[in-house]
Amino acid sequence: MKKVVSWIDQRFPLTAFVKHELTEYPTPRNLSYWWNFGSLAGVVLVIQIITGIFLAMHYKADAGMAFDSVEHIMRNVNYGWLIRFMHSTGATAFFAVIFIHMARTLYYGSYRAPRELMWWTGQMLLLLLMATAFMGYLLPWGQMSYWGAQVITSLFGAVPFLGDELVTWLRGDFTVGDATLTRFFALHYLLPFIIVGAVLIHLVALHQVRSSNPSGISLADKDNIPFHPYFTVKDLFGLCVFLVVYSYFVFYNPNLFIEADNYIPANPLQTPTHIVPEWYFLPFYAILRAVPDLLGGVIAMAISVMIFAAMPYLDRSKIPGGARYRPFYRIMFYVFVFIVIVLGYVGANPPEGYLVPIGQIATFLYFGLFVLLPFGSKWEEKWLRERGLPAEVENLILEEEKQKREREHKKEMRIKGSSNND
Repeated sequence: MKKVVSWIDQRFPLTAFVKHELTEYPTPRNLSYWWNFGSLAGVVLVIQIITGIFLAMHYKADAGMAFDSVEHIMRNVNYGWLIRFMHSTGATAFFAVIFIHMARTLYYGSYRAPRELMWWTGQMLLLLLMATAFMGYLLPWGQMSYWGAQVITSLFGAVPFLGDELVTWLRGDFTVGDATLTRFFALHYLLPFIIVGAVLIHLVALHQVRSSNPSGISLADKDNIPFHPYFTVKDLFGLCVFLVVYSYFVFYNPNLFIEADNYIPANPLQTPTHIVPEWYFLPFYAILRAVPDLLGGVIAMAISVMIFAAMPYLDRSKIPGGARYRPFYRIMFYVFVFIVIVLGYVGANPPEGYLVPIGQIATFLYFGLFVLLPFGSKWEEKWLRERGLPAEVENLILEEEKQKREREHKKEMRIKGSSNND
């Protein structure tokens, strides 16, 4: 084995890469289990790609055979039911892990400088994941799949001037049909590999600025420890817990997140009583319905996803540690989580009765928190400084300022060194 590794190292820096990026990668010693969800997302992505490849071997992307091919996989393919349920449950697990990962980032303020680019690449990953999930939802060709695609693609018709052409281009026809199914299958198969590339970009950005930590500042080298074995063991423990929960849903309750109407073949002449998207789209769906105007609803829904990219500039406080040392921001975070849950409940039910004003109020509060954040964060910082910051926070701020000066000094020295070489 040593000879093989030596032969590879002469032609490719395998050992150096593994040491630099994995085993000896310096990691803050104070990371909690909330930092496990990034690696869990990578594990789920691998599960989705592997199960998706096996499903594609037996799936027929044809409007007349798609539904029957899924039933064939479930009934006749050896362990086809297991592969299908692993894939469908994996989609739910993927979004659950990503949402928790984002919530941790928001809570601890890990989106702040110098991690803006890493945060933005994460937002790009979320958009790619949403597109992949939406296209995959059509593939079973059940009632909810068909009508969900019909409703969502029709939203693009609200785009001024180009709406009708855009909808036709997206569907490949004037209505959701065989052409739509074929192109959605092709894109659903392709996008996960694009996501892998985006993940690599995300990891490069992460390793450039190093992992964040609960303190909110970049720790000095003396406070870092190697990723292996300390955090590989921690990640493996988190993975075992995740697999227990994941296996429960795969083996005992796989239909919990599958709409019953999706076991009925798609019928363009029969509309389901209530068209509802998957649970991870429900808050955004509720925002769409809360705005009376279609174009306004589409814009509000798009902004509700994209607005997170502005967080590094909306949060203007210089207090490190995110919600850990900021009571006002902590309250805003928990209120925001509650609002998202309320929007999810509203989106899961027909828009009638008391749910209509509740959805509108929740939508107003959803965007209101983002508008309030720049002013609230500056007021909170001023209020905290007037009261006197805890010694721990003062030390963190001084340490952050010290490290910032050291980085600027090193940058100046590199610039001078390059000038002298010239």
